[in-house]
Amino acid sequence: MSERRRTCVAVIFGGRSVEHDVSIVTGHQIMRAFPEDLYELVPVYISRDGAWFTGDPLLDLDNFANKGLLQLEGVASCLLSPDTRHHGLIVNPLAGRFSKSAVKRIDVAFPALHGTHGEDGSLQGLLELADVPYVGYATLGSALTNDKAMTKMVLRQADVPVLDDFVFSRESWLNQPDQVLEEIQQSLAFPLFIKPATLGSSIGISRADSLPLLRAGIDIAANFDRRIMVEPAIVDGIEINCSVIGFGDEFQASTLEQPLSWDDFLSYEDKYLRGDEGMKSAERIIPAPVNDALTTRLQQLSLRAFQAVDGRGIARIDFLVRPEQDEIYLNEINTMPGSLALYLWREEGLSPSQLVQRLVDLAREAHAEKRRNMYDYQTNLVSVASRRGIKGSKGAKS
Repeated sequence: MSERRRTCVAVIFGGRSVEHDVSIVTGHQIMRAFPEDLYELVPVYISRDGAWFTGDPLLDLDNFANKGLLQLEGVASCLLSPDTRHHGLIVNPLAGRFSKSAVKRIDVAFPALHGTHGEDGSLQGLLELADVPYVGYATLGSALTNDKAMTKMVLRQADVPVLDDFVFSRESWLNQPDQVLEEIQQSLAFPLFIKPATLGSSIGISRADSLPLLRAGIDIAANFDRRIMVEPAIVDGIEINCSVIGFGDEFQASTLEQPLSWDDFLSYEDKYLRGDEGMKSAERIIPAPVNDALTTRLQQLSLRAFQAVDGRGIARIDFLVRPEQDEIYLNEINTMPGSLALYLWREEGLSPSQLVQRLVDLAREAHAEKRRNMYDYQTNLVSVASRRGIKGSKGAKS
């Protein structure tokens, strides 16, 4: 009896994003969770300038401290082919006379990218063209939730409570800063948070308690995005997070957590540089110290939000809560949460290995569902147009 073939999973990490380093850590946490007897792991590293690489040395996180990482023996250039005949990676695509390229077919892609060019629908679109099953949100959901302002518009339609906001363009700020400041103050009251519309990991986010700080915060955010969002700060609230996993009509909400911080919000350093294995794991309360009624309400809102944005795979949904005032505001949807929110699903009895395998299964379910669609619809339109000529085109017959 032949040995069962291992499922080939390409874990894609790094990326042309300010969240590049976070993605490297997430990618290696994911790869470490897979059982080697059932899965063949193919690391795919995207450099800061957008070049793609693969090879066994990329499986070792310690190698990423080496400036000569990409020159290590066994590291090769690659690209993901959008041609459905390849169904995977072309390794050494620019092979010369004394070498040759090769095709590495993959069963499932597991994007571990955060932010721009990875969590925003761009990579998902490439995987759709390649017809490769992939973990996580599809193109629409990824693009939507990557944009904080657009996400709020959809959530309001789904009766999910969100904070008021004021959104403007970098161009408006550069050309009419005083007018922008005046409009913000007419709409919102201090203290305020200033955020790039499409980034995560607290990068480019700042708090303003005064007009000079507001001006400085907008200058910072304008370096990271062409659209900036300003929203009120919840001074006496707490943050409560919930993860959701699922696809189709089957969804599950996790145990809740309360992240702790000595600051007004978790900075990049708080989230990734002060804790164990790249996450601030020691400074959170699980389960969150809220009553059963509030727990149920937050879990239900998480499920509603997940479905409203066409969620798939996994997400961590962050809320700002004022328990005494009975106020809840959804703050952010993370479609590729750092560490995959492993610590929350562990409370539900799912080990890291079980969680990543479940996500691969969901990716395959989503791909099978997509294949139920009809894509080949043949008509005689081309032959008719050829006989009649196309009006307005060069050389068309009258």
